[in-house]
Amino acid sequence: MIELIATAESMTQAKALLAAGVDTLYIGEEDFGLRLPHSFSRQEQIDLIHLAHSQGKKVNIALNGIMHPGKMKKIPEYLAFLAQAQPDHVVVGDTGVIYLLQEYDLPYIYDAETLVTNARQINFWQKKGAVGAVLAREVPFEEMKKLKGHVDVPVEILVYGATCIHQSKRPLLDNYFNYTKQEESAAKERGLFISEPKKAETHYSIYEDQHGTHIFADNDLNLINEVAELDQTGYQTWKLDGLFTPGENFVAIAKIFAAAKAAVEQKTWNEAALVSAQQEIQKYHPVERGMDTGFYHLDPTAIK
Repeated sequence: MIELIATAESMTQAKALLAAGVDTLYIGEEDFGLRLPHSFSRQEQIDLIHLAHSQGKKVNIALNGIMHPGKMKKIPEYLAFLAQAQPDHVVVGDTGVIYLLQEYDLPYIYDAETLVTNARQINFWQKKGAVGAVLAREVPFEEMKKLKGHVDVPVEILVYGATCIHQSKRPLLDNYFNYTKQEESAAKERGLFISEPKKAETHYSIYEDQHGTHIFADNDLNLINEVAELDQTGYQTWKLDGLFTPGENFVAIAKIFAAAKAAVEQKTWNEAALVSAQQEIQKYHPVERGMDTGFYHLDPTAIK
């Protein structure tokens, strides 16, 4: 069965996403999770876990931040809280956190962003207790096909949303504004972007938070054309990221992917449904943001 995972920006949106057909909510606290649309309080996390479980659905908690010593000191207290709250999975990338997880009854999914590019790495972490992995967004489909035959745990694929291509712990924007003597905000809400030299049309979204500076690909990812192919290849864990697609528009897009999921499972997905879904996604996607298929169709030998 296909699992549809989605981020959430509020309690209201989380409830709407579950009603729209999302199987698993992806939430957390900004202290510990990377690039979340919203930082949920402890009580909100408990409430959403109870709500999802009452509907036969799931909640994954983001715990994939880059943990320096100060953050690591806070991890045991948060893990103790989660052990009581009982989410379905925690999503972890730091090996120090994985080490601490040994003392808690919390299944984990391995997420080290761009590092997860081969089956041996996934199998290594499976032997260390991982029950799933998040595949790097830069892996082309030709490599994905080869990888799938050598792993035994579910592998998550981003099918819609922004792709982070660089993270630095340094406050690069603040440093720039300080150097140029500007008093500016570096928060996500500013909608800042950077362009390549001599390529004014490029627009890499950029913002800062307590985890540092985050830079995103020129266009957001949309794999609605590829969902049937992903399912046939055995990739049945699909992630929707609403970081830059707010409110009801993201819920509408989640509903489109949920309908596509049902059609793929029922073998009724066809060209007409695909064209309609693509048009609907374009209608709800932010007008200032482009979409493409990222690395999916690239020849692996051509990537440099």
